[in-house]
Amino acid sequence: MSPPDAAGHQEDPNAASHGQAALGDLLAPVRSRLILACLLEVIGACAKVVPLIALVELARELLRDPVREERVWSVVAIAAGALLLRLLASGAALTVTHLADTAFQLDVRRRAARRLGHVPLGWFTDRSSGRVKKALTDDVADLHHLVGHAYLDLTTAIVAPSAALVYLLASDWRLTFLTLLPVLVGIIQYAFMMRGQGEQMERYQRSIADVSAAAVEFVDGIAVVKTFGQAGHAHTRFTSAAESFVNDFWNWVRGMLRGSTVAELALAPFTTLLAALVAGAAFVQAGWAEPADVLPFLVVGVAVAGPFLELNYAYQHLVSARHAAGNIQRLLSTEILPPTADTPAIPVDARVRFAGVRFGYSDDTEVIRGVDLDLRPGTVTALVGPSGAGKSTLASLLARFWDPTEGHVSIGDADLREMEQHTLYQHVGMVLQDIRLVRDSVRENMRLARPDASDEEVVAAAQAANIHERIMALPRGYDSVHGEDANLSGGEAQRVAIARALLADTPVIVLDEATAYADPDSETAIQNALSRLAAGRTLLVVAHRLRTVTGADQICVLNEGRIVERGDHESLLARGGLYAELWGAQEALAEGRTP
Repeated sequence: MSPPDAAGHQEDPNAASHGQAALGDLLAPVRSRLILACLLEVIGACAKVVPLIALVELARELLRDPVREERVWSVVAIAAGALLLRLLASGAALTVTHLADTAFQLDVRRRAARRLGHVPLGWFTDRSSGRVKKALTDDVADLHHLVGHAYLDLTTAIVAPSAALVYLLASDWRLTFLTLLPVLVGIIQYAFMMRGQGEQMERYQRSIADVSAAAVEFVDGIAVVKTFGQAGHAHTRFTSAAESFVNDFWNWVRGMLRGSTVAELALAPFTTLLAALVAGAAFVQAGWAEPADVLPFLVVGVAVAGPFLELNYAYQHLVSARHAAGNIQRLLSTEILPPTADTPAIPVDARVRFAGVRFGYSDDTEVIRGVDLDLRPGTVTALVGPSGAGKSTLASLLARFWDPTEGHVSIGDADLREMEQHTLYQHVGMVLQDIRLVRDSVRENMRLARPDASDEEVVAAAQAANIHERIMALPRGYDSVHGEDANLSGGEAQRVAIARALLADTPVIVLDEATAYADPDSETAIQNALSRLAAGRTLLVVAHRLRTVTGADQICVLNEGRIVERGDHESLLARGGLYAELWGAQEALAEGRTP
């Protein structure tokens, strides 16, 4: 039931501004805690500079004759107190930000879970799992460093140099200027270099997303592509994405390499120290300063330059976080199914009706074109037709993978759009051709349909689905875990899915190519299981192999999104239309003849 992949990845020229707004929205619940943490870090950053100033004052005092012992110990006590205050304030700030980060991640993931719980089921078939995974895990993790560390680093990188600068200016503004001249050069170089880095970061993040998506798709499909000798083609797609990422990254880094080298050298503490030594020596030699007057610039001057590198790293984290926040916000803004009415509709029976239904995956492509169809309770209706006729799409509308663009689908006179989701799925069960079992025991895989089902009910459903004996042959029986000691074939997994549908006991069932992956032996077992599943229920069956639906009460032949024929098997053959043509072609292939 997968629509064409319409999740094209286009560049958003306003991504940076959107990311900033998204980041503000996501951080709103923890903003007060972040402000508190930054205020604590301001105290810690100021306290960080005090020991350096104390060291200068201590040196000056020890150079006096005579040395004032009481003042020496006072300076030492002030330095020790400042160190303790720095430890307590910064430790408290880090604790607050990490608690805020925990609350933030929990809030984002809860919001995502709530949002995804209300999007159309078809939305998931339309998205690369690599991109969804990146938003839910990688992008949330990217915001961890911002919330837990970067804001504090940014605060320290601003406050500590500012406090040191005030002290140096009070000591000698001329030496301050000469000492910090390399810092000024480094800041200007960084400002010049960082122009346009927001767009570069956007491209970098998109390249990572492309590689992640290609890797997931390559691993998921490796068995199939190897079977058909296309491993080289699939590998080429992955390596192409990886090479594109490397090229984009190298072009970005190469353009920054020279500038960043100059900036980092200018902002390096030893450059500031060298500038202070040269300027200080010149001032002393010229008689403009005493040797002791140079000490503040040799000791405290380093405190001005060092944090600027941290400021750059914090900025990079901020840019990355903006992009991640934009991805998350787009996920949280995904269009959801319209809310149900104040009084939700409840089906009165299992009659299904498609009335004037039209649907397209995009505005310019209509897949279902005016379908009217009634499914009487307790009957089997089969949808057949050539590939691309719209069979799976029409069936998916009954499970509300999507909503029709025109017309409506109803069960027991209740429009699906007016039913609550849990009510809908209490009435509609699905057995799809692409069976996904979760990494849990076989028993719990079956209980997904009804968590409160007893062991006896689980066993009864498995027996009815002709899978009980196979399960008992597993190392731990029903406790065997899928993916560990429960390795089931496609047909066996299909029968587990049928058992799950039997356990759910819904009055309406959608079967989409339920025997698609079955070998001849499994197909017989599946058909017998489906016969038990169909008893007394309204079935809508999507079938490519016409032999599997010859006993259906109603066969609808679709072509180009319309029902072009309907009736039972015999009447459709007698009509000599599209159904008879498809039947003749399949029978010829089964007998080894040319259609």
